[in-house]
Amino acid sequence: MKLGVFTVLFAGKSFEDMLDHVKAAGLDAVEIGTGGYPGNAHCPLDELLADEAKRTAYLEAVTSRGLTISAFSCHGNPISPDKAFAEESDVTLRKTIELASLLNVPVVNCFSGTAGDSEDAKQPNWPVVPWPLEYADVLTWQWEHKLIPYWKEIGQLAENHNVKIGIELHGGFLVHTPYTLLKLREATSEAIGANFDPSHMWWQGIDPVAAIKILGKAGAIHHFHAKDTYIDQDNVNMYGLTDMQPYGNVQTRAWTFRSVGCGHSLKEWSDMMSALRIYNYDHVVSIEHEDPIMSIEEGFNRAVKNLNDVLIRDSSGEMWWA
Repeated sequence: MKLGVFTVLFAGKSFEDMLDHVKAAGLDAVEIGTGGYPGNAHCPLDELLADEAKRTAYLEAVTSRGLTISAFSCHGNPISPDKAFAEESDVTLRKTIELASLLNVPVVNCFSGTAGDSEDAKQPNWPVVPWPLEYADVLTWQWEHKLIPYWKEIGQLAENHNVKIGIELHGGFLVHTPYTLLKLREATSEAIGANFDPSHMWWQGIDPVAAIKILGKAGAIHHFHAKDTYIDQDNVNMYGLTDMQPYGNVQTRAWTFRSVGCGHSLKEWSDMMSALRIYNYDHVVSIEHEDPIMSIEEGFNRAVKNLNDVLIRDSSGEMWWA
């Protein structure tokens, strides 16, 4: 496996300054935003699609530093009832798949999206309980009329371009658990897999190692985000795990994103790296830094140090002792 970073945290740096910074930190790869929620500070999507020479220079800037691009990321909501945002998300995703194919970037990361409760909806609707029964009815309608038809089409597009889709299992979106990811994958395409982020597993009460085993057995882990979560049980007792307080309310929130090793032990992170290796994930572990009590540099450097201590980089080779 290799160590990388989701470069959205360095959006204030130029493309080449960002690459120099990542290289100086000893990393192997970059995950680059192309639009949507991550923005496109380091990827002028339309310019690169239109100009082969610019694509060549762009890729050369990466490879000349001994780096690779682990994924392009364009998280949005392509099935949102907000038609303008849905169209923007869809167009960006399709363009990103095309660019990934042209630059031999293996994965495009995104969200599954969330529909409304009907064709007349104004905002997304995320049902999380099966009763009263109207919630279950809404969920069935969303899957059958919005989610599956959309991702069948995108899955075929990804297959045609030899690109994998990494859907981040994130609360608020219809695909947010191993089960929902595998359900969508079965109904659409094997190009659809997970951009696995353990931080979203912990706050849902899911053991990330167990989730890696579930998805790994299906060959459904396409990318990995390295981000931790601290769960404050006292605050859970007050607000529950579906805490709607702003992320900045660190003192009272039930859970908070943290840099790697600041929410869970390095033993737990080591167990995840081992599970990834056992189930044949040999791509990039990409640092995503959203720690509200650490600066960008301190949180980033902490994650680099801790992951370097647990990452399994080399192939095991033959069992020389048996």
